Amino acid sequence: MQNIDGKKCALELEQSLAEKISLLKESQARLPMLTVILVGEDPASMSYVGGKEKACTRVGILSKVIRMDASVNEADVIAQVASLNEDPLVDGILVQLPLPKHINSTHVIATIDPAKDVDGLHPVNVARLYDKQPGFVPCTPKGIMTLLKKYDVSLVGKKVVVVGRSALVGRPVAQLLLNQNATVTVCHSKTVDIPHHTKDADIIVVAIGKAKFLSAEYVSSNQVIIDVGITRVDGKLVGDVDYEAVKDSCALITPVPGGVGPMTISSLLENTMEAYLNHTQEN
Repeated sequence: MQNIDGKKCALELEQSLAEKISLLKESQARLPMLTVILVGEDPASMSYVGGKEKACTRVGILSKVIRMDASVNEADVIAQVASLNEDPLVDGILVQLPLPKHINSTHVIATIDPAKDVDGLHPVNVARLYDKQPGFVPCTPKGIMTLLKKYDVSLVGKKVVVVGRSALVGRPVAQLLLNQNATVTVCHSKTVDIPHHTKDADIIVVAIGKAKFLSAEYVSSNQVIIDVGITRVDGKLVGDVDYEAVKDSCALITPVPGGVGPMTISSLLENTMEAYLNHTQEN
């Protein structure tokens, strides 16, 4: 068994970005700018946004957080997005999810300029992913694909089971894997006999938000297991995979923490840099 070191891979990506941005500073060029809209004071969202701010600072990307009260109406959030769409100094826009229940996140995301949609959730970018066209890919699925490539995991013709079908992770990562010629099965809450599918897989990606869901009965030997989940249990962070129960039978596995999580933020930085380069080439 070998751990997939997401921290190390993320650090390498950040170092590469920092070098590119250092060259921009030397040339006195405008620097990339990421703007995050944070509605309300959800502790997890505030923590995630803080992590994104720190990551931007580490590599030299400018960042700004627009904080809006939880009681704000949907029209005001959309108006804020529209203002950022028109701002020539803003390269990436991210609306931190989840939004308060009275705001329709689908409506809000659809108003982001697809060229600034660094979260990869706008319908245009979703369509581009499914049509194998250039566009922004959601950050966690992008990070997963980067890790698989970094660890030389062959995908062509391999059996991959994705457990979870969310728009943020399950569906886009399944499509990315299909785009790389893997044979993909998606399991979900209505799937009968999930272990039947996972035991037969070469690669398992688990993204359902249930602590230690994937136990020994779900796996066979020499598999690659990607754990996207993160839940706090008794003060400790654990994933969707029962790490201790399955680690000895795996070829490769992502630990929690330190696996997929760091790659999500580094992928956001990559998307922001890409948006900046596209933006500056147009102008």
